[in-house]
Amino acid sequence: MKADTDTTAQRPNQRPELAAIDDETMRGVLRKMHLIRKFEEAAEASYMRGLIHGTMHLSIGQEASAVGSTLPLKAEDYILSTHRGHGHCIAKGADPARMFAEFFGKENGYCKGRGGSMHIADVEGGNLGANGIVGGGLPIAVGVGMSIKAQKLDRVAVVFFGDGASNEGAFHEALNMASIWKLPILFVCENNKYGMSMDVSRAMAVPNVADRAVAYAMPGIIVDGNDLPAVAAVAREAAERARSGGGPTLIECKTYRLRGHSKSDRNLYRTKEEIEEWRNRCPIRRLEAELVAHGRFTPEELMTIEEAAQAEIDAALEFAKASPDPDPKDLTRDVYAD
Repeated sequence: MKADTDTTAQRPNQRPELAAIDDETMRGVLRKMHLIRKFEEAAEASYMRGLIHGTMHLSIGQEASAVGSTLPLKAEDYILSTHRGHGHCIAKGADPARMFAEFFGKENGYCKGRGGSMHIADVEGGNLGANGIVGGGLPIAVGVGMSIKAQKLDRVAVVFFGDGASNEGAFHEALNMASIWKLPILFVCENNKYGMSMDVSRAMAVPNVADRAVAYAMPGIIVDGNDLPAVAAVAREAAERARSGGGPTLIECKTYRLRGHSKSDRNLYRTKEEIEEWRNRCPIRRLEAELVAHGRFTPEELMTIEEAAQAEIDAALEFAKASPDPDPKDLTRDVYAD
């Protein structure tokens, strides 16, 4: 992330977290946030029309957490995602066209149509895969961190997980081992308030997931997960600490999913008023409003960025629809070793 000193000097009333992101980088940030939102809206619509089978877990409302956490990363850094991972994939640079192709079970999807919504991986892009197992990415991240350290690479790994996963044994084991060995890992908990239908306040004895970091001698940081500049600032500090040999950090992004747990969720455990309250905290509109208020962008410029993202998603959807189906003769391909 580059600091735009000229912008900071001209607009001294900006908070430091916002001023630290220059205009060029900010355009990329907004593009990715819009891509994530519009990708998931299009995926949802495709599912409702029967074009996508199975189920999916949408992260609409959590875009700032995904983009902010990955903003300080280099191309060669790694992420490990979750069943609610579309945003993480796009934030790390995945092509929405190939992601849609994967959703549609097409041959040119990221996993040749075998993974679908919950198991997208792009190893070349540093995305080591989404995981349908709750907390499944946490111990894998420890292995990745061990590999980075053993090879003396200037890399970090970011592993995403939800508040529900913080009650899995793998969470505690992973944090403990990562701290003992001072591994270059960012543990990013996207606390969206609910593990399926369970309110987090009924599932933990402590009020915050980050409170558990003290047991493993690492920083535990709570951040507003709908505040892109704040998330990016915290992630940047944690990444710098990890690269310098300081070890892992636990980051808790307080956010909210505007959709249900999955497409089968009837949302009987929360009120319409609560959902609407969080809808008004939309991380995209919130960031745009702040940028306009500080004269960084005009509403017209912001609209252009959003329209370009919509056009990219529309083209990606058409690409997926026109993509070839897998050949039934390849049923056992990549199942057995040669």
